[in-house]
Amino acid sequence: MGLLPFEKEKDELIERYKSSTNVIFGKEPAKRTINELIDYGFINLDKPSGPTSHEVADFVKKILKLKMAGHGGTLDPRVTGVLPIGLNKATRILEVFLLGGKEYVCEMSIHKEVEKEKLMEAFRHFTGTIRQLPPIKSNVKRQWRDRQIYYIDVLEIYPRKVLFKVGCEAGTYIRKLCTDLGDYLKVKAHMQDLRRTKASCFNESESYSLHELQEAKKLFEEKGDESLLRKVILPVESAVKHLKRIVISDGATPALLNGCPLMLPGLVKLSKGIKVDDVLSIFTLKGELVGLGIALMTGEEMVKESKGMCVKLKKIIMPMDTYKRE
Repeated sequence: MGLLPFEKEKDELIERYKSSTNVIFGKEPAKRTINELIDYGFINLDKPSGPTSHEVADFVKKILKLKMAGHGGTLDPRVTGVLPIGLNKATRILEVFLLGGKEYVCEMSIHKEVEKEKLMEAFRHFTGTIRQLPPIKSNVKRQWRDRQIYYIDVLEIYPRKVLFKVGCEAGTYIRKLCTDLGDYLKVKAHMQDLRRTKASCFNESESYSLHELQEAKKLFEEKGDESLLRKVILPVESAVKHLKRIVISDGATPALLNGCPLMLPGLVKLSKGIKVDDVLSIFTLKGELVGLGIALMTGEEMVKESKGMCVKLKKIIMPMDTYKRE
């Protein structure tokens, strides 16, 4: 079974020094009220066939009566599966779903029968770095670009159809992959059906439908039971599990919330293997997501050095008044 790159790595934290957190500031994600959850939450939505991704996000917006809702990665109307939906302020970090890869299950139709070994060789050929020209009907500039195919697992082979699972870099067009496979085999081929099973750290086994969201909201409004809604709406922290992370001290948090970069004395813990320019998730000692940052040092340098600027801010999601200077 194939794994996306971040799934192969165990996220281990290195502790630079011991630090405690003041209970009067912030709040553990599990202790947020339902309204706080809705204001900074994500839904791992199972998109149905038919509506556009934008329409699905709009449905969520109307069900929950939100000011904003956005999706993390477009799916064509006929395509089903995992569609991350950011709620209100969580829409600020939808870009994180471009960083963890995607997985799809695809049914490909082949216009002429192909020997199994030739078919398997073609899939091997298209694993690794490939070049793609986006389809004519796409929302990006039509130019050649490199994309990573992390794995292709063939699930079933029929006389003129193949069911396969593919893990790939965000921005890979599976429809185009099918036609390119057909060209390589010197037969015509096209994508018959497609379902997204993973979007970065969200997967289909933990996704919920629009109907389940409606039922959860109804149960909350009519009976005050928020248990199902808490299953459907995830804390914003759930959306960044595929990123390397850092943990900062209470004292460093106010400066970041005011737009300052992170200096090394404020860095308490960090993931192993951080490289310069990595996008990092920034957490408090209570496990709250402060925002996103860009590494200015390697992880080894962060551990070794005692002063200097180590992370510059990319996006802040935590309200400014959550932490104040003591």
